[in-house]
Amino acid sequence: MSLFNLFLKSVFVDNMIFAYFLGMCSYLAVSKTVKTSAGLGLAVTFVLVVTVPVNYLINKYLLSPGALAWISPQWATLDLSFLTYILFIAIIAAIVQILEMVIETFTSSLYSALGIFLPLIAVNCAILGCSLFMQERNFSNVGEAAVFGLGSGLGWLLAIVAIAAIREKLRYSKIPKGLQGVGISFIITGLMGIAFMAFMGIKL
Repeated sequence: MSLFNLFLKSVFVDNMIFAYFLGMCSYLAVSKTVKTSAGLGLAVTFVLVVTVPVNYLINKYLLSPGALAWISPQWATLDLSFLTYILFIAIIAAIVQILEMVIETFTSSLYSALGIFLPLIAVNCAILGCSLFMQERNFSNVGEAAVFGLGSGLGWLLAIVAIAAIREKLRYSKIPKGLQGVGISFIITGLMGIAFMAFMGIKL
């Protein structure tokens, strides 16, 4: 699979929100305005672009079977795969902490708007899920992992900005009281997920 096909597939076909419903908590909680949603989406994309390639290298040279052979042939039989979740989450948490400090320093308004959901990027299941998908799909090089992370991040960004734009328009609509807020957001998310299923017919 070419890098371009991998990129398109990760954005549209394997969209983290509409195909796997990963990262739904912050997707629904922060998607009230387009500006805030775009900020969080870009932050998630940055974290994915950095963490997926780093976790790929950790998986290839530390965690996968025989990965430690580069140190010594005697270490080739050592299996450290049980550390996968710990190391992946540690890398994600470190990158998120750095990102949080940068946003707080340079864009305090966005930092205030995102609130608790910025540090919670570290436990966003879409980010950990992307690293685990990378491990499962056994990409051949770090470039493929980086493209997969970029595509997955932009797909998540596309999803949250789209729902935010719709929710902004819904303020002027007459919605039944029982469906206002999260209720109508779930319905719209389901409809958008069905719409994105059309991309599954594209052969990549």
